[in-house]
Amino acid sequence: MAIQKKKVDCVIVGFGWTGAILGQELTDAGLDVVALERGAMRDTPTDAEYPKVIDELAHVRRGKLFQHLANETVTIRHGVDDLAVPYRQHGSFLLGNGVGGAGFHWNGMHYRILPEELKLRSHYEERYGKKFIPEGMTVQDFGVTYDELEPHFTFAEKVFGTSGKAGNLNGTIQPGGNPLEGPRSSEYPTAPLKNSLSAQLFEKAAREAGFNPYPAPAANASEPYTNPYGVRLGPCNFCGFCEDFGCYMYSKASPQTTILPVLLKKPNFELRTNAYVTKVLLDSDRKRATGVSYIDAQGREVIQPADIVIVAAFQMHNVRLLLLSGIGKPYDPKTGEGVVGRNYAYQMNGGINVLLPKGTQLNPFIGTGAGGVALDDLNGGQFDHGPLGFLGGASIRQVMYGGRPINMTPTVPGTPAWGSKWKDGVVDAYQRYMTIGISGSVMPYRDACLDLDPTYRDAHGLPLLRMTFDWHDNEYAMLGYMGDRMESVAKAMKPEAYFKAIRKKGDHYDTRAYQSTHTTGGAVMGSSPQTSVVNKYLQSWDVHNVFVTGASAFPQNMGYNPTGVVAALAFHTAKAIREQYLKQPAPLVQA
Repeated sequence: MAIQKKKVDCVIVGFGWTGAILGQELTDAGLDVVALERGAMRDTPTDAEYPKVIDELAHVRRGKLFQHLANETVTIRHGVDDLAVPYRQHGSFLLGNGVGGAGFHWNGMHYRILPEELKLRSHYEERYGKKFIPEGMTVQDFGVTYDELEPHFTFAEKVFGTSGKAGNLNGTIQPGGNPLEGPRSSEYPTAPLKNSLSAQLFEKAAREAGFNPYPAPAANASEPYTNPYGVRLGPCNFCGFCEDFGCYMYSKASPQTTILPVLLKKPNFELRTNAYVTKVLLDSDRKRATGVSYIDAQGREVIQPADIVIVAAFQMHNVRLLLLSGIGKPYDPKTGEGVVGRNYAYQMNGGINVLLPKGTQLNPFIGTGAGGVALDDLNGGQFDHGPLGFLGGASIRQVMYGGRPINMTPTVPGTPAWGSKWKDGVVDAYQRYMTIGISGSVMPYRDACLDLDPTYRDAHGLPLLRMTFDWHDNEYAMLGYMGDRMESVAKAMKPEAYFKAIRKKGDHYDTRAYQSTHTTGGAVMGSSPQTSVVNKYLQSWDVHNVFVTGASAFPQNMGYNPTGVVAALAFHTAKAIREQYLKQPAPLVQA
């Protein structure tokens, strides 16, 4: 017999960035909110306590903050007729677990989006004609414009304490910033972080090669800062322990450092951890959600009734919960019909590794999660794709993440992987080896999708999510072009040698090596229920009191990291609920 809880105004499934944002905004509106997190409680004083937190073996090699894949994972296959097998150890992407989710252990790269990428299909068709988009590529517009999101980008940056330099302030290009960005209404809340030597060298070389480098926007505060919620952040000390770790300096923005100190004290908010949500419950006509069902830490089934359900888990978990709940028509890649699971995309990353002259002292242990130098000349629609034969682009950047002793000991290609020769290679390369990173977009395709696996199940007996994905010719062409263009920057550094790390056509998607945790799609937003799961406010077309936040809403993936867009969309959704939906609970966009 399921335990029946008292009905609340709103229940939030998952408690990472978007769960915290919606919790804060909706409790401010007076709603009684319960948040359900599948993992354990995590907070800075306990889970990022110095010096225990800087344990690379526990956090990086053993994945202390990651999802336990023995209990739940995804299955992966390259093609629609292949057999999928489980993702049994973290490699290609890192699934967060616990309060804060991936927002607790991320690096802090806090980009907006280039305006044309929100209307990508329209952009390409208007500029190059409708035949420019290949058959089988399911690119579409987000259904919301940059101007609509701009106030929310601005507020999110203020909440995060993001460091950076405006390049386009109310339409006026500003010296020192990104001249290619969309217009912004205010300067970044904190100044850019100081540049490492590697970033300085990259910036100089990029300018010499004709590009427009700028300070990378970082949710690593560069100075003491108090955000709009009254939470205080401290300045980054460049410790080199950002990715995979909580921030003991309270400098890297996370739900723990920017929202939870205020939200957890509210009487109309409750957070329940170790609460594994299995289904969104629907009424008899399946047009309205009545709450959710979850399994608690004791293995008991619990029913939490609610007037509004916010699905705010990680991208893959959002899609799986919709499929398990029967919300929306599942996508079939063979017929092209259905929407839930459609337009899955990843990122195509590469780089140019540069070996500088002997005697160079980069001091890589002085690292930060996101501070560095970036350029957008080859990103989005900022260059002419017409003669190139591909869609998409890449964010190029040089960031020195750190120089930790286990995972941050690179060697030049050809060095043995163990023994005295490997040690000699590490000693030789440590101070003079750096990377120009290429973070490439990935377009959506008819054969790239998510559905429920017919064979494998989780620890509770529920079907796992199945991913069907492989690289396509478009992305090989894009990355190859980026690598060729970045060679000019590498050469301008006058190195001893440089090495291109660029995938070749025919290389299959490989889950073993880490690439990025920027998985997108499956519950995409748009202007039509025939091609999207949610509308511009992230409201389900099928069940109007269900809202689905996060990168599952992206119709395709971009060169930028997704968190800035994820946060802005969450604030956009919160505003729509507060100002429109609560007054008249109904579809906010007519199909």
